[in-house]
Amino acid sequence: MRKKSTRLRRPRPGDMGRVVQLHGELYAKEFGYDATFEALVAGIAAGFVRDFQPAYERCWIAEMDGEVVGSVFLVRKSPTVSKLRLLIIHPGARGQGLGRRLTRACIRFARAAGYRKMVLWTQSHLAAARGIYQAEGFRKVSSEKHRSFGKRLVAEVWELTL
Repeated sequence: MRKKSTRLRRPRPGDMGRVVQLHGELYAKEFGYDATFEALVAGIAAGFVRDFQPAYERCWIAEMDGEVVGSVFLVRKSPTVSKLRLLIIHPGARGQGLGRRLTRACIRFARAAGYRKMVLWTQSHLAAARGIYQAEGFRKVSSEKHRSFGKRLVAEVWELTL
């Protein structure tokens, strides 16, 4: 069995639609989220494209054997704070280290761009993502129960000092 070819690249036309589709499909199947989650992701992706600041923001697309299997975004929250968004890996591509590679790409870029802190918002049940964040030095700074995406959830805010 041959090793699968993986790479991270910048987005191309059509990739944002795939990022939205991947989130909508996977979160519905794996966690029972409704279509409002896909709408949230679509809004984030549209805002990224519309308001893109190349010196301060970046998106990485993860490919495996030429297929889009994941993404992550780094956006500007303030002149000193960046925000990691939309980290996702398709189940067929998990276990290859892509989530960690995407997260590390964000951290490297944020440091080079001069940010002092990176923040992110996640849900308590997303164990794999939370494990990556913790391993990379993020710390959970708050959590709050909420009802979103047709579910009762616990949102968490994590931070990394850069």
